Amino acid sequence: MTGLPLVFRSVSVVGCLRYAERMTSVVQRIRVGRPVFSVEFMPPRDHADEQRLWNAIRELEGLDPAFVSVTYGAGGSSRDRTIRTTGRVARETTLVPMAHLTAVDHSVAELRNVIGWYAALGIRNILALRGDPPGDPNGEWVAHPDGLNYANELVRLVRDLGDFCVGVAAFPYGHSRSADMDSDTDNLIRKFDAGADFAIAQLFFEPEDFLRLRDRVAARGCEAPLLPGIMPITTRKTLAKTIELSGAQAPSRIVDLLDPHTDPKGFRAAGIDLATEVSERLLAEGVQGLHFYTFNRSKATKEVVSRLNLVPART
Repeated sequence: MTGLPLVFRSVSVVGCLRYAERMTSVVQRIRVGRPVFSVEFMPPRDHADEQRLWNAIRELEGLDPAFVSVTYGAGGSSRDRTIRTTGRVARETTLVPMAHLTAVDHSVAELRNVIGWYAALGIRNILALRGDPPGDPNGEWVAHPDGLNYANELVRLVRDLGDFCVGVAAFPYGHSRSADMDSDTDNLIRKFDAGADFAIAQLFFEPEDFLRLRDRVAARGCEAPLLPGIMPITTRKTLAKTIELSGAQAPSRIVDLLDPHTDPKGFRAAGIDLATEVSERLLAEGVQGLHFYTFNRSKATKEVVSRLNLVPART
C-alpha cells in the first residue's frame, strides 16, 4: 500500500476542498439542541448491492440525518470499497460521512495510508475500531507484527495524523473479551482519554441496557456523547443478527412480543413498534441521537424516524 490507488488519484482537489469547507464534525451535528438520528451503511459487494445502497442513501438524504457511516470489513476486507463509497458520499451528497477503520491485519504504515486516503477525500470523521478477527469474530485476536493491539492506540494514531473527529465503539453488555463490566468500562474510558470524541453503542434489546452503560460512563466523569445503536427487528433474520451482534439473548419480553407473529407482515409491524418504543424511551431519558443500522435499506429507518418526529422542519 504505497501511494493513493488510481481510483482515488482522480478525485478533484478543488472538489475535496469545497467539501471540507462545508463539512461539519459528527459532534457538531449531534449537539444541535434537539434529538437527531444517524445511519450506518455497508460498502456494496456487487452492482445490485450498489444500486440498493444508493437508493437507500438518496431516500434518507432528504431526512437530513446528522451523519452517515460506512463500515469496514473484518480484516480490512472491504477497505477499498469503504473508501470509495465514503468518498462518493462526500462528493455527491449533502450528507456528513464518517468512515470506519479497523486495526485488524494492518500495519501502522498501512493504517497511516488509509487515514491519508480519507483526508485526501475530505473525510474528517472516523470511527476507530480494533475490529474482530477475520472469519471468526470470537476467534483469538492476533495483532499484525507491525500493527496495533488496542482501539485506544488507533484513536491516538488518527488524532496524531490530522484534525479528525474520532468515534469509538461501546458495548452495553460488555465486550466478549472483557472480564467484567468494570474492565469493559475502563477500556471505553481509555479510548476517550486517547482522544475519542464520542461513542456508538453496539446493539441491545431494552432501553435500560443502554442507559446503564451511559450511567457507568458518567460515573467515571466522562461527558462525551454516547449514541445508542438501533436496528428495527423486522424479520426473524434481523432478530438473529441482533442476538449475534449484541452478544446477548433476547429477553422474554421481546420473544413474547414477536413470537406470536407467524406472518412476515405482522412480525415486521411488531418490530417497528418495538424499535419506536425503545427509541422513545431513550429520547425521553435525554439521549442526544439515535444511530440506525440499515443493512443498506431505508424503509424501516424512515418509518421509525417519522414516528419519532426526528425530521427537522423545512424552512
